[in-house]
Amino acid sequence: MSSDVDAKKPPTVRSGGRGPLPRGLGYAAKRAALGPALPTANLAHERLGKVAALAIFSSDALSSVAYATEEMLKTLFIAGVGALAFTLIVPLSAAIVGVLAILVFSYRQTIKAYPSAGGAYIVTKDNFGLIPAQVAGVALLTDYVLTVAVSVSAGVAAVIALAPATAPFRVEMAVAFICLIAFGNLRGVRESGKIFSAPTYVFIACIMSLLVVGGIRVFTGSLVAPQQAVTATGAGLGFLAGVPMFIALHALASGSTAMTGVEAISNGVPAFKPVEWKHARQTLVVLGLLLSTMFLGISYLAAKLQIQPDFTGTSTVVADIGRAVYGSGPIGHAAFALLQIATTLILVLAANTAYADFPRLANFHAGDDFLPRQFTTRGHRLVFSNGILALSAAAIALVIAFHADVTKLIPFYAIGVFTSFSLSQAGMAKRHLRLREDGWRVGLLINGAGAVATAIVLVIIARTKFAEGAWVILVLVPLLVWLLVRMNKQYQRETVELERDLAAFTPPTGRAPIAILLVDDLDPKTVHALQYARTLRGERTIAVHRERTPDRTKTLRQAWDVAGLGEIPLRIVRGGGDEAASLAGFIAAYEREDREVIVLVPVPHSRTAAERLSDRRAGARLNRALLPYPHVRVTLVRDHPEGVHPLQRDADGRPVVRLTTRGTHEVVVLVDKLDRASLEALSYGLALSATSIRAVHAAADPDRAARLAQRWMELQAPVPLDVIECWDRDIPRALERYVVGLASDTSEVTAVLPRRDYPKLRQRLLHDRTSRKIQRALGRYPHIDVADIPFHMQGRTTPAPVPAPARI
Repeated sequence: MSSDVDAKKPPTVRSGGRGPLPRGLGYAAKRAALGPALPTANLAHERLGKVAALAIFSSDALSSVAYATEEMLKTLFIAGVGALAFTLIVPLSAAIVGVLAILVFSYRQTIKAYPSAGGAYIVTKDNFGLIPAQVAGVALLTDYVLTVAVSVSAGVAAVIALAPATAPFRVEMAVAFICLIAFGNLRGVRESGKIFSAPTYVFIACIMSLLVVGGIRVFTGSLVAPQQAVTATGAGLGFLAGVPMFIALHALASGSTAMTGVEAISNGVPAFKPVEWKHARQTLVVLGLLLSTMFLGISYLAAKLQIQPDFTGTSTVVADIGRAVYGSGPIGHAAFALLQIATTLILVLAANTAYADFPRLANFHAGDDFLPRQFTTRGHRLVFSNGILALSAAAIALVIAFHADVTKLIPFYAIGVFTSFSLSQAGMAKRHLRLREDGWRVGLLINGAGAVATAIVLVIIARTKFAEGAWVILVLVPLLVWLLVRMNKQYQRETVELERDLAAFTPPTGRAPIAILLVDDLDPKTVHALQYARTLRGERTIAVHRERTPDRTKTLRQAWDVAGLGEIPLRIVRGGGDEAASLAGFIAAYEREDREVIVLVPVPHSRTAAERLSDRRAGARLNRALLPYPHVRVTLVRDHPEGVHPLQRDADGRPVVRLTTRGTHEVVVLVDKLDRASLEALSYGLALSATSIRAVHAAADPDRAARLAQRWMELQAPVPLDVIECWDRDIPRALERYVVGLASDTSEVTAVLPRRDYPKLRQRLLHDRTSRKIQRALGRYPHIDVADIPFHMQGRTTPAPVPAPARI
């Protein structure tokens, strides 16, 4: 193999499959529940038409008509205005519809300007920078969580209105509904569209029928308000029909929940079929018209019928309107039952709007390193599965904490979404001033009006609902932004440590390496590591045992000699103090500039959680102790399952170890990105003097694979790089299929796996566990060894003190 030629060759693209592999139980269960994995290439086909998109992206906004009017009435009745509430409810609803109209026109501008996704996060980031974008994003993320909790809780209230006997199971029903919606979304975008379209349109038909029948009966005089003893108590003579301004604004804030979800279409523009922005704008207008008509109609009928809100939790305003409009006859009862069922379904499925947008928004944050990168990963069905699961967990926690009570949840609601409204519209206004494109003056007028209107509503909500719990969101959003900024700085530090100032790769030169095997006992994992050391073809192999007790050392030495391992000298490191420092002092004596020292650490195939934690700490201490020695590389050699490399015994029961040299040694370096950890793994692979060496990358993300290929050629890596297709984004399975294809009856295959060792738990939580899955997948095959090459993060630029040589 010519290094110079290979360094100039472009990476080879290969198929990820080399024969079928056995499916694990976990994969089989996932496939049975969610269906077959969708290829990444199908992403372009997972698009929505306008009919399905309206159902998915507008169900939150449309469903709010089931509780927005009711929340205004509850606010007014609690304030003691009595019958004056019915004179005020329609003007307040009209004011909300006016703000809604401004929002619709404003977001039409946004969708056209940002067809790739025009949500508040992208608009604010483009015009105000990353930190203000975090405010907009966090506000929306918290509001999406509340959307799920409020919508599902309102749906449960509709169930209870139809069947009061279910009231004791309020929380259980809400949790079950959330799990059902999450399952539907995990099955994919198109599947969720099929599931959620019908209930949305049934609800629209039921509400419009209710308004038509109710309007006809009002016009003909056959529908009259029931005689209710409602009096105006405690209402002063102020603005708005004698209702004090603060009370009226408080009710306006409660009813503003009707506008939540309007931004969902602008966030989900990429989900539409081409031409995306045109279809999104058309769908937004339809949403605005439907929402305005339904909301005003419900408020009008509530005022005409003087429907008092029920504070016992056994009925709703929409249910009371339905009873009055449809009457008590058989047909009326059937129509009422259908209305309640449709209301329940739309309220429960309204949470789907949050499921459509929360994972996408979390992906934007994670792509900018402000959320864990796990949120950028597409799952089995091409959806952001981690975002779906995180949203479900947060919503379930809220439902349990507030006992699925809409009234208790409403004070937290709408602040986040109106914060994002204001930032988004202000960002669009700045964009018009900055770019001055054709029609910018009209756009500035529209988006400026949107920014002012939503800012006013935001101030009203924050002020009137502050004591009821809005202060929690006002404190939580800045706190979460601070946490996200800290997370971003941590990612930046890691990127600097791993990737900054990378020079062209220099292959290791000099003599064959020395292998130093750390021996604790003569057991199967040590036998496997001895076999692996033989495969390395190093200059020599030395076994090292750190003495804990003299008796144990004596037993090990006797077993070593009886097993016929005299060709591999066993050195004993004695002395007190830190074990890692003692071993590092011994290893330092063999470190030379003209050769590599490979420290082999035997690791069992399976370990308990406590054993993994103990081994991780011990390994981290050893890595830190060896930091001053650049030619020393620590390798974790994981054993195979029991029976692959057993410790053999003779007729007298004495241990016997028979080491053989395989005919060929294939080395494959598993690369996800090119950084210092990968380069160290590459250097290790070259130092093994194998028959052949290559690198492989499983391309789950085509853009990432292209960047790696470009970087590979820039740094002149002297090893051919194979880019294999990972169509189902299951990286461990793709790599397993590739590596198994290299094995033969006479070969030994070493899969070199770079591992970035993060010393703190909070750092490890920011990264996935793909490397462990790869280790488990490859560890079950005989004569395929996983060499785990740790790269200890933090402190590499500050050399640790050189330990004194240990006493041998």
